[in-house]
Amino acid sequence: QVQLVESGGGLVQPGGSLRLSCAASGSSFNRADMGWYRQAPGEQRELVAFISKGGSTNYADSVKGRFTISRDNAKNTVYLQMNSLKPEDTAVYYCNARFIVTTYWGKGTLVTISS
Repeated sequence: QVQLVESGGGLVQPGGSLRLSCAASGSSFNRADMGWYRQAPGEQRELVAFISKGGSTNYADSVKGRFTISRDNAKNTVYLQMNSLKPEDTAVYYCNARFIVTTYWGKGTLVTISS
């Protein structure tokens, strides 16, 4: 069993930055592909950024050049650095850990971009 705990969300003005963190329990973190998803009110959950167990990354077109995903296997943590934030980035952000046969989700952290 893996538990994921997100942190770092909050209220930021447009153009600002936030860094989200996702801490994972257990000793198998380095075997998981990790992702950040978000869900805005009334919208479906969407993939924002992905980092494989090997360190390859992928981003949604809407965040390319503004968001950076990274992982620290020694700390069992994945990060999402978000810059140049826009009101349309407002959503609950969820951490996802994907193993061969099992997927885990965190409970989410709210990010609100507003002036």
